[in-house]
Amino acid sequence: MNLLKTLAGISSMTLLSRITGLMRESLFAAAYGMTPYTDAFNVAFRIPNLLRRLFAEGAFSQAFVPILAEYKNRNSHEATRDLVDHVTSALVWTTLAVSLLGIIAAPWLLVLVATGLEKQPDAFASSVFMTRLMFPYIAFMAFVAMSSGVLNCWRNFKVPAFSPVLLNVALIGAALIVTASPHWPVETLGHPIYTQAAAVMLGGLLQVGIQLPALARIGMLPRLANPFAGYRDAGVRRILGKMGPAVFAVSATQISLLINTNLASRVGPGAVSALTYADRLMEFPTALLGVALGTILLPSLSKANVDGNAEEYSALLNWGSRLTMLLALPAAVGLALLAEPMVAALFNYGKFGANAIGAAAAPLVTYAVGLIGIIMVKILAPAFYARQDVRTPVRIAVAVLIATQLMNLVFVPLLGVAGLALSISLAACLNAATLFFILRRRGIFVPDHGWAVFFFRVGCALAVMAALSWLAAHYIDWDALRAQRVLRILTLLGVIGALAVAYFAVLFGLGVRARDFKRSAR
Repeated sequence: MNLLKTLAGISSMTLLSRITGLMRESLFAAAYGMTPYTDAFNVAFRIPNLLRRLFAEGAFSQAFVPILAEYKNRNSHEATRDLVDHVTSALVWTTLAVSLLGIIAAPWLLVLVATGLEKQPDAFASSVFMTRLMFPYIAFMAFVAMSSGVLNCWRNFKVPAFSPVLLNVALIGAALIVTASPHWPVETLGHPIYTQAAAVMLGGLLQVGIQLPALARIGMLPRLANPFAGYRDAGVRRILGKMGPAVFAVSATQISLLINTNLASRVGPGAVSALTYADRLMEFPTALLGVALGTILLPSLSKANVDGNAEEYSALLNWGSRLTMLLALPAAVGLALLAEPMVAALFNYGKFGANAIGAAAAPLVTYAVGLIGIIMVKILAPAFYARQDVRTPVRIAVAVLIATQLMNLVFVPLLGVAGLALSISLAACLNAATLFFILRRRGIFVPDHGWAVFFFRVGCALAVMAALSWLAAHYIDWDALRAQRVLRILTLLGVIGALAVAYFAVLFGLGVRARDFKRSAR
């Protein structure tokens, strides 16, 4: 398998997902603005979404994929199929039970997550309603996470990467319906924001539906059974044993983000939405590179570990780390220097006013500070999970979580919402640096030759790109283009394209070639 070609394939699907995601956020901003009710939706969606990242995609995937890879390489197809059946049964029935508890406990959960909303009774009541409506989303996503793990082990990366597009399509449709209905019948249908909550559930169903044919083609379509039968399976018990600690290790950033949501809800109306808009833009490069690389590396690292091939293991980490530095560093520079033009071009329409641009751009700048750390964690953490070592990342994650909240005490009074994003950024860098140091000390990750020259070349290209970014931000009148939405977006895309050409042209002139990053895995 050509890893670079596979990465390009996954990234193209992820790019489609992120483009539709930006369309969704742009339409959301125009249709609903930045109000207490948009805060209410963002808070309501954050609870099941956090549980999805914690349990379904986070801890579960990191615990499930290495053990599934071991079964696939060492056991029969039937034994692997039984493991998938039992894992799916245990996971789906458990998340359905959690959903039921979440529906019942929604008001108390919101008090914990966003205490500031209590000061706005109507928004709080709306958030309770939407939380209850969207809680079963985690059961859908648990199935999707299981399916993605199976498909990735069979080298089918495109279907899982494409799945989020379906959620975005559902949310875009809901926003278009509201935009086309200036006289929304609040008395009969409730607040227009409720359409987004309904669309989340529809998107979840669509994502489940697209997985089923792909699973059937490889003979791994799971059969739901008694959940207790699943818990008696030795493989399931091993996965659960790894999952418990992995919840903390994989999800330190998400737990910090949840705490930050609570803190942001106290800053003032619109603060949660400002953080959310910045988060969406920051997740664009994170998903294109970090998630895609992590998806590819985990099965390959797991196989190298099963085969006892330490050289291949280290080579995979070197490859992933170089690609991260090559692509994440310019993304961070672009996000920081073009924060306001990006927010203006994508969101400054309809009810999203000029004052909201600066509010959303400030946390985006401070998110950019830690982008390299956020992505490197997604590369380095799988290096431990592929070896079925969960204790080390757990200890690091707990320390980082504490450090994040200590930094909040310093930065939030000074910077407001931007301080919250800065805390997450610096904590991610601390997390990545600690993971790297331990991997080096244990001899698991041995950097290959040429890193100093590589950094020099990237640094020169970044300097040119940064200068051009500053000129574009200060000498293009982005506000004057507000009335011409398509032209403003095309101008932004043109600037980004020109910056990419300049960056890679400098690298090419200094001797960097695409063939340097080609790599194959069995």
